[in-house]
Amino acid sequence: MDISTAAKRSGVPASTLRYYEDKGLIQSVGRKGLQRLFAANILERLALIALGRVAGFSLDEISNILGAGENPDIDREMLLTKATELDRTIQKLTAMRDGLQHAAACTAPSHLECPRFRRLMGLAASGAIKGQPSNIAKPISR
Repeated sequence: MDISTAAKRSGVPASTLRYYEDKGLIQSVGRKGLQRLFAANILERLALIALGRVAGFSLDEISNILGAGENPDIDREMLLTKATELDRTIQKLTAMRDGLQHAAACTAPSHLECPRFRRLMGLAASGAIKGQPSNIAKPISR
């Protein structure tokens, strides 16, 4: 199938297909004039790339997962590591959502007088919410 057909069927722009080919994620099987041609399984491979992106894998990680051959050699340990990472992200986002919902409904005269809101500020200042350390000092608890 030519690149325009692959782009239409997959929803991936032709420019992205060319980029993926440059990165070694996909391979064309030839050319018809100036247009790249792809094997029929390109749509499956693009679906695997999309799944990897949605799961949070980088293109380099996806490239390692897919390999150069027809059948991907998916590292199960890498999948478990990513699943654990996603669990941590979900926990952080859940805590943030709950804190924001509380702050929106809190009856304290000021958000700065709410212990739960101040704890949320402390987590953000320490980098615990983003998962990165921060140089910002924690607010003083009351």
